[in-house]
Amino acid sequence: MGLPSINIAFQSTAAAAVSRSQKGTVGIILEDAAGTGEHALTSLTQIPSAWTEVNQQYVQQAFKGYINPPKKVIVYVINTSDEEDTLNQALAFMATQEIDYLVGMPDLDSSDASTIASWVGTQRSNYHSVVKAVLPNTAADKESIVNFTTNGIVTEEGTFDAEEYCARIAGLIAGTPMTISVTFAPLPEVSDITRLTASEMDEAIDDGELILMHDGTKVKVARGVNSMVTTTQDKGDQFKKIKIVEAIDMIGHDIRVTAQDSYIGKYANSYDNKLLLISAIKGYFLSLENDGILESGSSEVGIDVETQEAYLIGIGVDTSTLNEQQIKEYNTADKVFLKASIKILDTIEDITLNIAI
Repeated sequence: MGLPSINIAFQSTAAAAVSRSQKGTVGIILEDAAGTGEHALTSLTQIPSAWTEVNQQYVQQAFKGYINPPKKVIVYVINTSDEEDTLNQALAFMATQEIDYLVGMPDLDSSDASTIASWVGTQRSNYHSVVKAVLPNTAADKESIVNFTTNGIVTEEGTFDAEEYCARIAGLIAGTPMTISVTFAPLPEVSDITRLTASEMDEAIDDGELILMHDGTKVKVARGVNSMVTTTQDKGDQFKKIKIVEAIDMIGHDIRVTAQDSYIGKYANSYDNKLLLISAIKGYFLSLENDGILESGSSEVGIDVETQEAYLIGIGVDTSTLNEQQIKEYNTADKVFLKASIKILDTIEDITLNIAI
């Protein structure tokens, strides 16, 4: 055995990889006198039998999903016999959870829908949340709100209006892989709906409404759009697509969480360590390219030279004598300035075919 020994091996440092998250969590707010409190459900069998039949059915609809069921349904049940248990209490709980799509109760009114829409905006702008909401007849004009407006939804279980079917739509979106969209996603349990003409459907979609259509044989999602109608210089038409916003949210979330868990406070802010972070992000982008989420060969990431130089000038550094590489390598205290470019792939939706005969 011999004397105690200490063996030290020096190896090159590898970057901590950016971990990819998996979407698929639906948050549901219910009102019930029984089975109150917080519930994290991963299957239909976990739905409490004490809930009203309407509430049980509402949650069951969420689990139908699309290609996959949602991975989790998180439910907050407002106790209707407790005056202090309110929608605000439910939203305070949802703020502590990681959810992709939030829906309100089956009889959600316009006032509560507005409250939820406002809350979603606050969570996204102030706390980097990726939460979005499916709300009935809510023209929010925001990429984070899906405005579901179809009524007269006929199934074997009954006929439902928009507010009663939001959980089904949220589960369908949450169960859609990132590589495809919900456009033309079928709802096999639905036999009919309040039908619109072709021009009425076009108008509804242009107005930021997610609607169902009947193609003569089945009912399906007409187009995977959110409620955004007004574009800006920073947010163009792409932001009207549910799929695109999903990808943007996932990428921002994954990079932010990996930076917090594996880089911030854990590496000296040297140029070499900045390159490690850049390498990790680049590798993450390449994985998304390989999965068909980003366009192949489109992703770039590196030091944001312009912003870094502006920072150096701001702290009194004379950059006129520095070349670009020297600016990249200059000590920036605890600041890291990066920039990247990517191209998110949309899905095939509009086809033009000219056939010569």
